[in-house]
Amino acid sequence: MVTRRSFMRQLGVAGAAGVYFGETLIAGTAQADVRVKPPAKAPSKVWLDANENSAGPPASAIEAMVQNAPHAWRYHFDEFGEFARLIAASEQISPAQVLFGVGSSEVIASAIGAFTSESKPMITASPTYDIIVQLARAMGKAVVEIPLTAPQWSYPVKLLAEEAKKAGGGMIYLCNPNNPTGSITSVEDVRWLVGNLPPDTVLLVDEAYLEFADPAKVESAIKYVREDKSVVVTRTFSKIYGMAGVRAGFGCARPDLISAMNPFMDNVIPYLGVRAAMAALQEKSTLVPERRKNNARIRTELCQWLDQNKVRYIPSQANFVMIDVKRDVREFSGAMFREGVAVGRPFPPLNTMLRVTIGSAADMQRFRQAFLKVYSA
Repeated sequence: MVTRRSFMRQLGVAGAAGVYFGETLIAGTAQADVRVKPPAKAPSKVWLDANENSAGPPASAIEAMVQNAPHAWRYHFDEFGEFARLIAASEQISPAQVLFGVGSSEVIASAIGAFTSESKPMITASPTYDIIVQLARAMGKAVVEIPLTAPQWSYPVKLLAEEAKKAGGGMIYLCNPNNPTGSITSVEDVRWLVGNLPPDTVLLVDEAYLEFADPAKVESAIKYVREDKSVVVTRTFSKIYGMAGVRAGFGCARPDLISAMNPFMDNVIPYLGVRAAMAALQEKSTLVPERRKNNARIRTELCQWLDQNKVRYIPSQANFVMIDVKRDVREFSGAMFREGVAVGRPFPPLNTMLRVTIGSAADMQRFRQAFLKVYSA
């Protein structure tokens, strides 16, 4: 039986092994060391390796962190309820359907602890956010991986449901848009999966990148939380809100699913993160559309440039693009780093595909210059 204490010990082991939710800790390339220990006179780098948002936190979030910094000596347990209420109001659910964590990663980890075991697997498609898969295996959980459906790079929902039925339950993990491909699983396919979940099966939809996607092509699975389905949806303030270093995220689910996950949560997140996230939520109706539009414009410009140079890529609905460099991506990313541009780590089995984050217009100009030099070498 996994208790909260033993679960946290397992997370400690996984973290020490470099597999727990650190994009750069498992990169296996030069930029990992520089990220952790930058040299005193480090040259200017363009960081396009971890799907961060160079727009940064909105001004309101920065102001909230500055104003509340003197009060960060307390945990502020008494104020966390207001954060849950604001999230609930934003997503049109009840506070009892909200669980917040240190980024959405903690919430996903709690779902792995609550809904999977040695016999009831975490079922997903590959490639996806592989750190989740590594974590589940490090915890001794059963894992089933099925290839994404070509050429759409979507989740094969019927096969996922079949595997859950064969196993007698478990948890299906679906990242939408998917990391690292940037592809989406259609509204119709997600609807089918929710309607055909086998008994004792929970669907977790990771929506870390949802706000970047075209609303005409994808919709949030939180609608199924409102309908009391066996669905957990996770979100983060790390991506479109530009607060990866703040560490704030949340999950939405039925109260009974929240109760099952809660024992695996620490139930304390950084106070300044809470305040920053609360301030950012007040701007959601204008901030998210503006940033989505800007990201889409720069992403489109990159893809058009790739088309002009006859470089193949996977069409993306996120803040990154997977590009086929036609060689070992480890070698390619190392050469890019030497040119001053940090790009994404490998995602086997896509060993020739390079994931590049969408940065500012200036960042992407630096990327294009470095990419052409390395690609043509």
